[in-house]
Amino acid sequence: MRYVSTRGGAEPRDFEGVLLAGLAEDGGLFVPEAWPELSAAEWRALRGLDYPALAARLIARFTGGSFPESELLPLCRAAYGGFAHPAVVPLVQLGPHLFVEELFHGPTLAFKDLALQLVGRLFEASLARRGGEIAIVGATSGDTGSAAIAACAGRAGIRIAILHPDGRTSEVQRRQMTTVLAPNVTNIAIDGSFDDCQDLVKAMFADTPFRETMHLAAVNSINWARIAAQIPYYAAAALALGAPDREVAFAVPTGNFGNVLAAWAARRMGLPIARLIVGSNRNDILARFLVANDMSRQPVVPSLSPSMDIQVSSNFERLLFELLDRDPAATAATMREFRAGGRMPVPEAAWRRATALFAGHAVDDEATLAEIRATEAATGYLADPHTAVGMAAARALSLQGIQTVVAATAHPAKFPDAIERAVGRHPPLPSHLADLYERQERYIRLPADLAQVEAAVRSASLRNAA
Repeated sequence: MRYVSTRGGAEPRDFEGVLLAGLAEDGGLFVPEAWPELSAAEWRALRGLDYPALAARLIARFTGGSFPESELLPLCRAAYGGFAHPAVVPLVQLGPHLFVEELFHGPTLAFKDLALQLVGRLFEASLARRGGEIAIVGATSGDTGSAAIAACAGRAGIRIAILHPDGRTSEVQRRQMTTVLAPNVTNIAIDGSFDDCQDLVKAMFADTPFRETMHLAAVNSINWARIAAQIPYYAAAALALGAPDREVAFAVPTGNFGNVLAAWAARRMGLPIARLIVGSNRNDILARFLVANDMSRQPVVPSLSPSMDIQVSSNFERLLFELLDRDPAATAATMREFRAGGRMPVPEAAWRRATALFAGHAVDDEATLAEIRATEAATGYLADPHTAVGMAAARALSLQGIQTVVAATAHPAKFPDAIERAVGRHPPLPSHLADLYERQERYIRLPADLAQVEAAVRSASLRNAA
């Protein structure tokens, strides 16, 4: 399995090379040179596998010789062995054709754990056989940071620095990052939005001397390994509901497009997915694109679902590459225009291809609270604000008679203030986080200035090395 850049200016790599590189040198994102496909018989043969075995079998289609299935399986068992539910990603039925797939039973209570608990182990395994060290830099709108830190804290050869938008995550999200005091962990609160944090990370990767000197690696979903590790939970839900002999639909609350892109990749591999529903909050760039071909950047507005407070959805570039018939020059030109003018000129024919599968629906804060309240009253199920966005989108856009699965991306206890506004009480934190509000925090505050952020990352790396 080889990988190419969406912009065509980077040498192809194998999976391990993509894992360690993260972002391509030309600013593009790595994608498989050719998509693996499974026959209906091969999908049926996956029924009955437990989640680690299913994950290893599917991810091996993308790792090739870098990590064969025999090596992936023990890594997957270690990654998911500590999850709080024996099924790892259980399905809960809420209605005749409506389910939620709970993706929040990992150590940091969010779907990011499903990828990053494995990716941290892949980094460690790769470094053990190659030697050397890496400095991971990442941007988070709330959940990626804590999941990445939980996956990498204390691991040999790894230093990690996470940028989060100061004051724009929930307190639980922030504390899950800033109370990890392992010496190889650095947290930086940026005066700005998630998009500012993401731009700084991309700029660090674009700074070739800094990138090479620091041996940068990425944990954001710009890293293809993240997407590959998210595909199995879509397969798990679809197989449980009758695939490949029965179609399903997924409703995914999304800001950076990585989670729903993994569902698209599962479909590209042969899963019969009839529709992918994108739930947006008031930062509705993806919904506007899918409704009216309006991919125009607007100011980020804080919401009750902060992990989706994004106006530049990085992973959309991977879908754009496919919509433009895998033309790297056209993809690069489109991304340049978007960066320069704030609007992405997606050709009408490409947009229509997208809307044949994807549908978008935006939900504001009041509608989010109403969905949390109504769902609990009707079913007893308490959803976090992000999951509620997905539920509202599913109710608005799901296909009649098609089993629809909402990606439940976070535990409600991560957003206690929003839950209290909706149902009048705070959900308790699980026992392993019960003392979170009493733990010591450690982080630094910086402006959205590349030189200052690079200096902080360099200083932290030198301090950790000492």
